Amino acid sequence: MLIRVQAERFDAGALLNKMSGADSDCGAVASFSGQVRGGNGLTALELEHYPGVTEKALTRIATHACKRWDLRQAVILHRIGRMEVGEEIVFIGATAPHRRAALEAVSFMIDTLKTQAPFWKKEFDAQGERWVETRAEDDRAAARWLQEEEDMSA
Repeated sequence: MLIRVQAERFDAGALLNKMSGADSDCGAVASFSGQVRGGNGLTALELEHYPGVTEKALTRIATHACKRWDLRQAVILHRIGRMEVGEEIVFIGATAPHRRAALEAVSFMIDTLKTQAPFWKKEFDAQGERWVETRAEDDRAAARWLQEEEDMSA
């Protein structure tokens, strides 16, 4: 498992290549890479976090995914600081013997990260800057995974 919070840019392709072929029992490598989008006049983002607490939250999310989907690898790398449009913000990766496990685990990790990891996002545009509130669709995405677990254990 690799969990990292950093200000420096990263190479999502290199991270994915490092995961590929690392375990001959794995037939699946899945990933998600998020980047700063420039819609609505956005020029940059700035992300802050709570050091130590953030890494623990990300580790908890990845550990849960590893157990639930029998992953061989789980990677969460998240940037902090100022990022311009087009720069990568987050990389999520998973390897597993089968594709569905890897794909679902990646979806779970990004959906729960959005609501359970202590990151604060500030947007910059021509009008100035503003802090971003949690979006209702992020809450619904994370809740879907919790509901699915409750349904499975019932």
